[in-house]
Amino acid sequence: MRIIGGKLKGLRLNPPKNLPVRPTTDLAKEALFNILQNQIAFEDIKVLDLFSGTGNIAMEFASRGAEKVTGVDRAIQCVHYLKDASRQHGLTQIEVFKADVFKYLAMETEQYDLVFADPPYDLNKIPEIPKIVFEKNLLVEGGMLIVEHQSMQNLSNHPSFVEQRKYGHSSFSFFKA
Repeated sequence: MRIIGGKLKGLRLNPPKNLPVRPTTDLAKEALFNILQNQIAFEDIKVLDLFSGTGNIAMEFASRGAEKVTGVDRAIQCVHYLKDASRQHGLTQIEVFKADVFKYLAMETEQYDLVFADPPYDLNKIPEIPKIVFEKNLLVEGGMLIVEHQSMQNLSNHPSFVEQRKYGHSSFSFFKA
């Protein structure tokens, strides 16, 4: 894993092997950020990274100038790794919470420019993520939700769905506020 853009471009991330994660591949992450760089200005945005795992995505947004990045994961090892890596690389805009994502969303009231969710692929509640984010009004006007999921899964029945991009077994579904 590496940071592909911004002030930490080229930085290799070496999380412990025992983290309970399935990180977004460099290929898929590079494709995602190529799409995003044509749609948003990374500077000064607020990002919510759900199921943050290694913090690969959170650190990418912070490296590119995001004003605030909030990471949420229930695995304490992931929370510790992301906090330590953020501190080590001077990414002071990253804040990390140990929490069940669905309980966190139920209590969250802040609005974000972008919400990224990379849940475990076998989680049966993945279709609930867009529903909750939009019901709770967690995106600013024009904000974006991106859910990473297995390519065979279809999230297009949500009214705010825009498109799905496939990268092998992984897909990103995009939703707009």
